Amino acid sequence: MSQRTLVLLKPDAVRRGLIGEVIGRIERKAGWQITALELRELDQDTLEQHYGEHKGKPFYEPLVAFMSSGPVVALVVEGERVIEGVRALAGPTDPIAAAPGSIRGDYGTIVRENLIHASDSEESAARELKIFFPGR
Repeated sequence: MSQRTLVLLKPDAVRRGLIGEVIGRIERKAGWQITALELRELDQDTLEQHYGEHKGKPFYEPLVAFMSSGPVVALVVEGERVIEGVRALAGPTDPIAAAPGSIRGDYGTIVRENLIHASDSEESAARELKIFFPGR
């Protein structure tokens, strides 16, 4: 069954010139297709919607500051098991724990600035897609 998911290339990926590398890895995965792509700055309202469940946690403010520090690339990716697959391709949040060959394992430096966001479930994907690509 085909799925849709949101992927964000975070400000550190954009600053470091990794957009093409990350998108290339997604495009090379057989059966996956990028169906929407946008370079954008994230405003406070969008960040609050996206990270609302973390409000009040110690990492919330630094996370919002980081995510608003520069442009991101937002993608809609579709395909078989794409939610699970993109998360595996990204690797664990901690780049030290991420395996070589994963995006974070190959390019990650610190936990907070970890290059990529990928929806973690069908429910999260549906909610996040409405935030970043309403009407799609």
